[in-house]
Amino acid sequence: MKVERKYLALTVINAFFVSAILIINFLFLKEIPNIYSTINILAGIMLILPVVLLQYLKYRKLKVVEAMFPAFLRDFIELMRGGMTIEQAMKNLRKNDYKELNPYIKKMAAQLDWGIPVEKVLMNFAKSTKSKMIQRTISSVIESHRFGGNLTDTLEALSNASVEVQRLKAERVMYLYSQVTTGYIIFFVFLGVMIAMGKFLIPSLTTISVEGVTSAPKESLIGEYKNLFRNLILIQGIFAGLSVGKMAEGKMISGVKHSLIMVVVGLIIFTLVS
Repeated sequence: MKVERKYLALTVINAFFVSAILIINFLFLKEIPNIYSTINILAGIMLILPVVLLQYLKYRKLKVVEAMFPAFLRDFIELMRGGMTIEQAMKNLRKNDYKELNPYIKKMAAQLDWGIPVEKVLMNFAKSTKSKMIQRTISSVIESHRFGGNLTDTLEALSNASVEVQRLKAERVMYLYSQVTTGYIIFFVFLGVMIAMGKFLIPSLTTISVEGVTSAPKESLIGEYKNLFRNLILIQGIFAGLSVGKMAEGKMISGVKHSLIMVVVGLIIFTLVS
């Protein structure tokens, strides 16, 4: 609830800030079409930024939770092998530091203190994390606990599986690092082509002469093409960044940071150079 209030306050502050930028832009920069339109686009990006940022932070939190989950399972197994019950082990584990996983562990320990059944506590934990990997793991633990299997052996097997999944994810990121670099190179090559066309090709055109159509002035033609190139850079930056994130981490939301970098840097460079 506190986090949601912080983001609500951030959204309101951001809206006022964007409004101020738009007013200043309209009053003082309207006579410079290229800069005026670019600032309007950046203001639009800033307006939706809090919502996108919230989703991205949720994704980052989920990644940390999944990364710390195997360590939590290993410690839980050691305590269970030491003769502790599930309730006692959970109380001891809440003293450890598992980063983003800490609030969930404290909540489970509190629920067990209140006498809530173990299966329900574990199921609530799995649902609250919203992680498919954790939900599958907890589901297996519950089945083992329900039918009287060796819970410690089951947890150890699941812990090893979770570690292997995290290792494969890390290897995937390393393997696709070159693809991420290639994505950035392609974008900046595209940006260079747009700038070159805007500075050298389009100014060489004086007028458009089409039979039955009034010729367009050179300045008007250049302005239209610059707007077109700027929009192409914006589209390329957004989708190239999302594609890079999808390739690197398997989630399109992870490409938000790449999209922001490409769009902001691309628009600023194009505006200053062209």
